Amino acid sequence: MSGFWPTEEQAAIREAVGRICADFDDEYWRRTDETGDFPEGFVAAMAAGGWLGVAMPEEYGGAGLGLTEAAHVMQTVTQSGAGFSGASAIHLNIFGLMPVVKFGTDDQKARHLPRIIAGEDKACFAVTEPNSGLDTSSLETRAERKGNGYVINGRKIWTTMAQRANKILLIVRTTPKDQCAKPTQGLSLFYTDFDRSKIDAKPIPKMGRKAVECNMLFIEDLQVPAEDLLGEEGKGFSYLLHGLNPERVLFGAESVGLGRAALAKAAKYAGERVVFGRPIGKNQGIQHPLAKSWAELEAANLMAFKAAALYDAGQDCGAEANAAKYLGAEAGFRACETAVLTHGGMGYAKEYDVERYFRESMLARIAPVSREMILNFIAERVLDLPKSY
Repeated sequence: MSGFWPTEEQAAIREAVGRICADFDDEYWRRTDETGDFPEGFVAAMAAGGWLGVAMPEEYGGAGLGLTEAAHVMQTVTQSGAGFSGASAIHLNIFGLMPVVKFGTDDQKARHLPRIIAGEDKACFAVTEPNSGLDTSSLETRAERKGNGYVINGRKIWTTMAQRANKILLIVRTTPKDQCAKPTQGLSLFYTDFDRSKIDAKPIPKMGRKAVECNMLFIEDLQVPAEDLLGEEGKGFSYLLHGLNPERVLFGAESVGLGRAALAKAAKYAGERVVFGRPIGKNQGIQHPLAKSWAELEAANLMAFKAAALYDAGQDCGAEANAAKYLGAEAGFRACETAVLTHGGMGYAKEYDVERYFRESMLARIAPVSREMILNFIAERVLDLPKSY
């Protein structure tokens, strides 16, 4: 950010991404939401434009830009009306493989990064498990050393895009928890082939974003070569932490974009819908909730880009990144809810799109971390209050 607005380069990024998004209209996203068909055309267009590698190193085909630029790309996508159906289809490509960038060997980076940037590889990220939830230190999926590699067994849940992935970023326990000095030790991170003969992926029917599925994974005797281990064995949790703040910032910025899309629909409808001889937008009962949503979205946006700027400057941004995710998700949700209510009965109709936005807005309130855990973090790390759990 230059002050409180995008630089010329960042504005040009938003314009270029916006032109791509313009080719995928409301009907396109309405159809993917109805059928569950993955938005292959949109992803291909973003890959062709070079946007999947916006934050990846230049030597591997990326643009070498920062989290700020990535946030502009992703916010432009959601704000176009693509919402989280569009953002989630490319989210992992944008910043999800930063553990490979930061901790991979030269060989690993050369083998994997160009393919993910070009869209040739499709990856999924398997962290959460049915019995652990947000308690990553209690993961039960095990990797046991065998010969010149590992054999992995266990379960994962809410793994996005596993139906079409050919690669998987996977965190598992390599040393039993009771043999570690700290619960967060003994976890290792792998980036390996998605072997469908060893991994059974079952989609989870869900509330929204049908086009980008989530899955339950059943992993049985998955053989992984030692060269697919990222960094050192047992340090996977610390590697994972490096990607959490950028993920929170992106979710915050994306939520603001979704809220803006809903707000634009609502304001247009309010200006055109005539009841009792006057547009409903002339009534303060309609105006004030929309105006309040605008203010909340803009405030959340400032926090998201402050956090992104801190990250890009190499500064600590934990509190700001968490706050950005919290504020963006809440403001986005309220904007979407307000948009549905502004439309009245038509807000419940799919043809006006706001019901789709509303369903998708719940995603960022739940994932990738709950609101309550964010508030715990801020209470402990910023306000110096005792740990509550």
